[in-house]
Amino acid sequence: MLKIYNTLTRSKETFKPRVEGKVGLYVCGMTVYDYCHIGHARVMVVFDTVARYFRYSGYDLTYVRNITDIDDKIIKRANENGEGFLALTERFIDAMHEDERALSVLPPDIEPKATQSMADIIKMIEALIKKGLAYVGGNGDVFYSVAKFENYGKLSGKNIADLQAGERVDIDKAKKDPLDFVLWKMAKPGEPSWDSAWGKGRPGWHIECSAMSTCCLGNHFDIHGGGMDLQFPHHENEIAQSEGATGEKFVNLWMHNGFVRVDEEKMSKSLGNFFTVREVLKNYRPEIIRFFVLSSHYRSPLNYSDEQLEDAGAALTRLYTALRGVEVIENACDPEYKMRFEQAMDDDFNTAVAMAVLFDLARELNKVKSDASRAGVLASTLKTLAGVLGILQNEADDFLKGGEAENGLSEEDINQQVQARIEAKNNKDWAKADEIRDQLKAQGVIVEDIAGGKSSWRRENV
Repeated sequence: MLKIYNTLTRSKETFKPRVEGKVGLYVCGMTVYDYCHIGHARVMVVFDTVARYFRYSGYDLTYVRNITDIDDKIIKRANENGEGFLALTERFIDAMHEDERALSVLPPDIEPKATQSMADIIKMIEALIKKGLAYVGGNGDVFYSVAKFENYGKLSGKNIADLQAGERVDIDKAKKDPLDFVLWKMAKPGEPSWDSAWGKGRPGWHIECSAMSTCCLGNHFDIHGGGMDLQFPHHENEIAQSEGATGEKFVNLWMHNGFVRVDEEKMSKSLGNFFTVREVLKNYRPEIIRFFVLSSHYRSPLNYSDEQLEDAGAALTRLYTALRGVEVIENACDPEYKMRFEQAMDDDFNTAVAMAVLFDLARELNKVKSDASRAGVLASTLKTLAGVLGILQNEADDFLKGGEAENGLSEEDINQQVQARIEAKNNKDWAKADEIRDQLKAQGVIVEDIAGGKSSWRRENV
């Protein structure tokens, strides 16, 4: 049975969908004013894998991941660039989708945008005002009254008294309480704006997700996910808004993935250790990045470093090498490995342990390659289970040979030299054969002898 760690209860819980056989999953998506970074890549890959496993397990899943396409950062960047905010956001939405495709992240079922959800956002704010949970402040902005929501802090474990003690005196008299947060911001001159009962303006960030999630999945749904940094105040505020407006429980189960660190330090622009997905893809193949993300449990910190990515590339190479030269028997599956893989994934989507099962499978596959029937079953099992993680879906040779290398050796160049080495061996010119092998190795190409006097090769750093 699938068990998932619920941030709300701080415990693993047996997953029970609200509607038998169906799952509603909402994940906070990107604020599109810049290229996606490695932290975004982790969110993309983690919840893509969660979605894949739900579908593999037979659930009818509706996966919603929003796009925040209006906020302060977007307006500021558009002004700096001298372009319209819609031109900016569309450009970075396109870039985000390119990054997703590179990382084998499947598109969500629904991808709502904040700018296309204004009617729902305004309707929810109106409901909060009507219930006395929100008010128009002294500056015309609309604020949520945190003190009036009884269970504020239940997700993060914070309480209002402690939060108030930690707040400095709020000089801005627009709010009744320093903890109150904005639902609707009055437009400043030249800013994008939408009409409302309170005047032209735009929504606060938190209300956008409340409106988009409930609009797409209903007032009460199964799972809400996102990065751990969103737990407070964003997700805490979502609960207050949504439950305050609807009077219903918002979400049954909250999932949060851990932070990305760079060489054991938190990734940030100020530290100069901030990497976009595009920058990383210049040095590492996309499948290696996906493998790296899934090699740690999603709730654990993920330490990004060149060494970790090199290790991921070497590990992925071992799995592809096991598949090389084996005729896959379609739809065949080894029940023991399947059971072990599912046990790992049923334990809070433990991809690290699931990958260990794949390596055990690959080791056995290497041992039985002379038995075509057994090898074919194991190869099919390996590709099927790895497919749930979104890896090992390429042809083994395509991955291992890796296209054109930086040293300029094309596949044709390498094949010619490998053939020359085979001819040297046939002529018993062992010195020549060794020389060709060593020359290729110096250029990042590993030659391996196989049965029948043949040879195979792979790139050393794929």
